[in-house]
Amino acid sequence: MKLHFTIPVSERLRQTFGSRYVLYSLYLEGFLFCKVRYSQLHHWNDQDTFKIQTQSASLDVYLADGRVIRLAIQTSDTAERVLEVVLYKMGLSRELMGYFSLFFLQDHSNGVLSVVKKVAEFELPYVSLQSMKELGCKIGIRKWYMDPSLDTMLMGCRAAVNLLYIQALQEIEKNWVKPTDGQMQKLELLQKEANKTKVVFLVQFLELVQEVQHYGYMQLDPCACDYPEVGCSATVHVGNKEISCCIKLPSNQTKEVSFKISRVRCWEVTFLGASTQPEDQGREQTLELRFEYCDSDSWRWIVFYTKQAFLLSSCFKKIISEQLIKTTKEDKEMQVEMPESLKSKKSRIQQSQIAWFDFIPRKRVLFRPSEEDNVFEKIREEDL
Repeated sequence: MKLHFTIPVSERLRQTFGSRYVLYSLYLEGFLFCKVRYSQLHHWNDQDTFKIQTQSASLDVYLADGRVIRLAIQTSDTAERVLEVVLYKMGLSRELMGYFSLFFLQDHSNGVLSVVKKVAEFELPYVSLQSMKELGCKIGIRKWYMDPSLDTMLMGCRAAVNLLYIQALQEIEKNWVKPTDGQMQKLELLQKEANKTKVVFLVQFLELVQEVQHYGYMQLDPCACDYPEVGCSATVHVGNKEISCCIKLPSNQTKEVSFKISRVRCWEVTFLGASTQPEDQGREQTLELRFEYCDSDSWRWIVFYTKQAFLLSSCFKKIISEQLIKTTKEDKEMQVEMPESLKSKKSRIQQSQIAWFDFIPRKRVLFRPSEEDNVFEKIREEDL
């Protein structure tokens, strides 16, 4: 896994005694991380990475029900280490770490919840949080898989079931999922029983909520898109092998669209730039995610303009990796059960399906600088 750093903005400043220097705005996955001088960039390059001064600190990690777990950490602790400590405090075994992750979250005044981005395993949560405080971000723990059926892998752990349960309640409250009236009545009855700390009702609640539309999906903030025409806006849910969109056309008509991940050939994230106004730093940057999609037997590029482009890209990768693991597992089981004469044919079919997800090697200039700014960044699709 790689983190994407860009330097889309530079400022020419004057020191106290008149000499000039350039201050570079360093963005981490589309969000302002820090501002540094060339000498600092050069120093980081000589050491392959930059060193963070280690000192003791406290870090709050939020659960979906609003509870807070306060950790005593070192400022140099990675997200992987922080997640391990959080799960240990909650009673989850280390083997279940892969099903959860840390995220940067925003609670808006209108009650809307935004998942800003996933925290990379080797990212330093404490340091990143300091740079994102202007956005009002906090760190929360959420499950990290896109196939809702994987809930069954966690049903043997009470602490994991509790995490899934409170996240499901949060997503119902925030209208991320769309239960019918009948489903909602059943869920409310099970919730009353589950509140009596009976784990059997927690499990029944989770089994029922799997049938609800968009359960287990990641919801993005409303964004702009160019499908089916330029000037559309969309509410996007991604999960369970699809990108489910409610698209509002320029004519104010709405259209429900489902893009199947199996029809996505490649995608790329582009950092288009950032505002040069100091008060907008870290807030008004422009990101887009475009993907090549087989639509009615023809290929076309579809673009979403969203600050959560890197999060959407992470969801794409997660869906594909889960599907590949599932396909490989099914292939091995089939090889055991199938006659020898059919194994080679089955193998050819599976290889064709897997190749469908290969990325086309392309390069793209993500930021076109002005004559004064000669800093730009290229991101290859294989790096996403």
